[in-house]
Amino acid sequence: MRTADAIAYFGSQGRLAKAIDISQPAISKWGEDVPTLRAYQIQVLTLGELKVDLPLIEQVNPV
Repeated sequence: MRTADAIAYFGSQGRLAKAIDISQPAISKWGEDVPTLRAYQIQVLTLGELKVDLPLIEQVNPV
């Protein structure tokens, strides 16, 4: 899941931060991709409208 997509869904970094109960500066440190566990959390909160990108996760965390 791309950080920009998550921010766009919630409307701002601040709203996304509030939705997942973290600080806005923490989100600004994510880079291009949402961290894996946060991506799963966002997937649940959006009822699957935003989905975890498993191939992307495998590239970042090879098995």
